[in-house]
This record gives sequence, C-alpha cells and structure tokens, in this order.
Amino acid sequence: MNTVKTPEEITSMRVGGKKLGVILKELLSMSTIGVNLLDVEKHAVKRIKEEGGVPSFTTVEGYPFVTCLCINEEVVHGMPRNYVLRDGDIVTIDIGMIYEGLHTDTASSICIGMIDDEKELFLKTGEIALGKAIEVAIAGKRVGDISKAIQTTIESAGYHVVTDLTGHGVGRILHEEPMIPEYVRGDIAKTPLLASGMTLAIEVIYAMGQGSICYKSDDGWTLESKDRSLTATFEHTIAIGDIKSEVLTKREI
Repeated sequence: MNTVKTPEEITSMRVGGKKLGVILKELLSMSTIGVNLLDVEKHAVKRIKEEGGVPSFTTVEGYPFVTCLCINEEVVHGMPRNYVLRDGDIVTIDIGMIYEGLHTDTASSICIGMIDDEKELFLKTGEIALGKAIEVAIAGKRVGDISKAIQTTIESAGYHVVTDLTGHGVGRILHEEPMIPEYVRGDIAKTPLLASGMTLAIEVIYAMGQGSICYKSDDGWTLESKDRSLTATFEHTIAIGDIKSEVLTKREI
C-alpha cells in the first residue's frame, strides 16, 4: 500500500484531526472524580456525530465502542464500562475518527484528582517522549529513529516501554504500514524510510514497571501490565514533512 497521502487527503486529515483533538480535550476535561466511564463514552459518541465524523474504532472487527478507556495498570483496548473514576486513578483515553473518509487517531493519559510527584513525573515523561519522537519524524529519517527517541526518553527516566505494542501508519484505514515499535529493533538503517506526505499515529506506550503485558480478563480486548504497575499512553497523528512534521491532532479549541 502507498501510504503517502495527497495534499487533498492531508487537508481532510488536518480538519478531521483538529476536530478530534478538540473532542479528546473535552473528554479529558470531563474525566474527574465521580465520573462514570460510560458517560465519557456517551459524550464521545455524541461529539463525533456532531462534528460530522464516524468512529474509527468501530471499524475494528468485534470492537463495539468509540473509545478505549484504560485505568491504572490497563495498557490498551480497555472497554468502556460501569466504573466511577476515583482520586489518584490514571485514565487513558484513546479515540479515533473518520472524517471525509480518512482516519486520525489520538490518545492521552491524565491523573484524576490530586497527583503526587511520582505520577506527575511518570506522565510528564511520556509527553516529553512523544514530543521528541515527533521532532525526529521528518522525511529522510527512519522509523527506527522514532523508536529510538521513545525508548531513550522512557528508559532514561527509569520506566519501560511496552515492546509488544506499536504505533502505526494511519489514514485510508485505521492501521496502515509502517508499524512503529516502542523500541529499536535491530539496525535503524534497515527500518522503513520516512517520506513527506506519510501520515503516522506515533504512540508512546509505557509502564512504571517492567512493561510486560497480558490480557486482563475474558473480554478479549483489555491488556494490562503483568506486574500491575501503572501505565500510560500518549499519541498524536502527524503528517511527515521535509523540515518538520505537522501534528494533526493538536488539542486546541
């Protein structure tokens, strides 16, 4: 598949990504002590419809929800359910939207209520890692350069990336090539070359503990850290440029 997008496609993704960024910002803002995850999901459904979009995640076979909502040790693919947010929870909201036929994908983690220094540093590290990954994601660089930026930032802070999960290309379908590992796999020079016009969902997925994961229950979706350590995810959809890349899912109003 040719993953380089036309200027017209990137324009549509820019508009859709901006809308999605606003929606995620709203979902994060409403996620406070006492809020039920089902209400977060309901708001996401309502807002995607209002913005003229279609949920991306319901295009994944067998997944019935608009969002993935993870709490504490849950890493990815947490299903919205009857859970009331508590003081000190770390919640990750992951959401995707199709706009004018093109997908964008974004995620962020926050602490509910009072945040202690340990959790604050943990979450800040993920945001920094995503920023560094985006900085190196330009034409002429390689996927391995993105992976290195993520791994180096996370591990230098004493945390571990989740090696079983990856970022990915995004656009005409939700999950396109190339896959973007959280760590360097072999020779960077042999990893896929980045070209102007490619659109990527760069994800920083990491844990306070060892980073090994397993299925949480028999729902077949929710993955959690094996050691039940806290986890977080930060994700943006970007368009690769020659000098710098453009973040398409900025959370602006």
